[in-house]
Amino acid sequence: MVIALPASAVSSLLRFSRDTVMGDQIQFIVEKLNQEPFRKSYNLISFDSLEPLQLLQLLSDVLGEIDPKHAVDIREELPEQTAKRMLNLLGILKYKPPGTVSDLSAFRQGLVTGSKTVIHPVLHWLLQRTSELKTRAYLARFLVKLEVPAEFLQDDTVADFNKQYEELMEAFKNLHKEHEQLKISGLSTAEIRRDIGAMEEEKDQLGKRVERLKKRVETVQNHQRMLEIARQLRLEKEREESLAQQKQEQKSQLFHAEQKLQRAQVQLKEMQHMVADSKPDSLMKKLEEEMNFNSYLVTEKIPREMESKKTSVYFLQKVVAEPAMTQADLTALEIERDEVNAEINQLIEKRMIKYEPTDSKFSMYRQQASIISRKKEAKAEELQAAKEEMSSLERQMEQKSSQAHELEGSEVLTEDEFKQYVSKLRSKNTFYKKKRLEIAEITAEFGILQRTEELLRQRHEAIQQQLQATEEKKGISGYSYTQEELERVSAVKSEMDEVKGQTLDNMSEMVKKLNAMVAEKKASLAPVIKELRQLRQNCQELTQECDEKKMQYDSCAAGLETNRSALEQEVKGLLEECAQEESNYHYINCMKRVRAQTVHCEMKWQLQYIHPYICSLEIQLQRAKEEMKAYMSPDPQERRRAVREQYTRIILEQENLGKKLREKQKVVRESHGPNMKQMKMWQDFEQLMECKRECFLKQQNQAAIGQIIQEGGKDRLVL
Repeated sequence: MVIALPASAVSSLLRFSRDTVMGDQIQFIVEKLNQEPFRKSYNLISFDSLEPLQLLQLLSDVLGEIDPKHAVDIREELPEQTAKRMLNLLGILKYKPPGTVSDLSAFRQGLVTGSKTVIHPVLHWLLQRTSELKTRAYLARFLVKLEVPAEFLQDDTVADFNKQYEELMEAFKNLHKEHEQLKISGLSTAEIRRDIGAMEEEKDQLGKRVERLKKRVETVQNHQRMLEIARQLRLEKEREESLAQQKQEQKSQLFHAEQKLQRAQVQLKEMQHMVADSKPDSLMKKLEEEMNFNSYLVTEKIPREMESKKTSVYFLQKVVAEPAMTQADLTALEIERDEVNAEINQLIEKRMIKYEPTDSKFSMYRQQASIISRKKEAKAEELQAAKEEMSSLERQMEQKSSQAHELEGSEVLTEDEFKQYVSKLRSKNTFYKKKRLEIAEITAEFGILQRTEELLRQRHEAIQQQLQATEEKKGISGYSYTQEELERVSAVKSEMDEVKGQTLDNMSEMVKKLNAMVAEKKASLAPVIKELRQLRQNCQELTQECDEKKMQYDSCAAGLETNRSALEQEVKGLLEECAQEESNYHYINCMKRVRAQTVHCEMKWQLQYIHPYICSLEIQLQRAKEEMKAYMSPDPQERRRAVREQYTRIILEQENLGKKLREKQKVVRESHGPNMKQMKMWQDFEQLMECKRECFLKQQNQAAIGQIIQEGGKDRLVL
């Protein structure tokens, strides 16, 4: 039973669901803005009470977090520029506003005016996928292609630069993909560094081992020849491996070729059998059946499946093109779907009641036709599935035969070969049974011997116990054990003495050999050491001479650089003066020409005010043509004369100078703290020394005054 709701109730329900969705969006936006990196401390009321300009600034801040180029104050730019900038970035981020073309124009207008209904969904969409949009904005800086007009691409230089630009863009795409794959693979720099360190240690160890082996080999006679023979042996082994691999590949190729031949022979036999057993009528009948089946597939089944696939693809594309839907939107669509289905069912019932009476004679035939068509479709599908299964089984059979050939190394056995194999297997089976009987006899004998050993061990333990009891009675307990231990220790001692004697002899021989080798090496290295001393002395002299020459070169280069910069400044001044004089010359020449050509006084009066402007324009046009000619000239000397090249060189010089100054500034900033500490220490030291000097001067003055007083007292005493 379908309950029809009034239009007002439906509209109120839709409005309620829309308000609920907007409330959820605003709550999500406020939560995200209160977190890092925004930290806005909003609540629902304060966020909802924001002015349009504040909303636009907030949207600009969120876009600036995604792309730092958009972190600007919108009060410093025009509203049209703000809207254009935001629309460009939203287009790059692939934001799709909901609605049609008219809604798009309303979206642009709402973005300019700061409408809440436009900005709130944009903020919700941006804050949902901030990290993904950051990556997309970063890639857009390098992957958004610059459109160059076709008339400029006719120039070879511009075309080459454009081609190089496209190649660099493709290279950036590949590098970014590799970077993402490396990030996903989980390889960290610490692990790579550890692996590199381990490989370097292994390399050092291998190098040391190679050095030790070289030193050992150098003592052997004809070691160079032996090394050459070993190298040739290694090359021959590598060649043998490559030949074995080629042989294996050729075997596999031969096997595949034989398999193809066997399949072709089987097909030929089947075709011959079919031709021998069949008649033209049966062949024509089979061909007609196959043709009817294929025509049914082409005309009915495949077009119907293609139409259904196209319809599903169309609906999927439509769903993808629409913006993201919430649960409320899905609920509303389900309600609408149920209503439409109910209306369709009612219409079908009405149509059946109106156009199909119960006594219709065609209903039975229609039902039979539909049943036959369904059976036909089912049989066609079963036939198609059977064909696919047969092809898959044929492929599996080929794979199994190839695997059997790879494992066994031989082809699939024929009937005669299989009979021979069975006869061999029977003979081997009889041989196996004989050997199994022998093994059973040996096992039984082993059991008997094991039991005999156990009985002898028990008898030995009983005799040992009797012996121990007898020793205890006689008062010499442990005598047999002690005697056995002494015999064992004496045997071990004799063996150790022999080993020690052999070791001492070997060590003495090794010491003699080492002493002889050391003496030989000293004798052979003495002239080399003398030459090395002379070479070291020559190296020190050459190093000193090189340092002196380098200092001379640096001083000469600095002088030449200063002269070059002064000459460049002088040349720039002369070029500017020449350009000024040239413009004055053109102006005076034009004035002369104008005065010579003027006939009427009225024209003179007009030309006095207009012609200088025309002449200056002509001069500027002439200079622009000369500049364009010099810039487009293939001659590098002519291109250097262009003003653009001059300004480019000046800009590069200033940029280099700026880089040097920034480096100096960085050095000064880094050394500012220690230098200030050192300067303060020197100031304190200077004050301390000044204080000591004053104390010393005061002490000297006091000593002089005391000496004068003493001398005065002596004089008085003398008087």
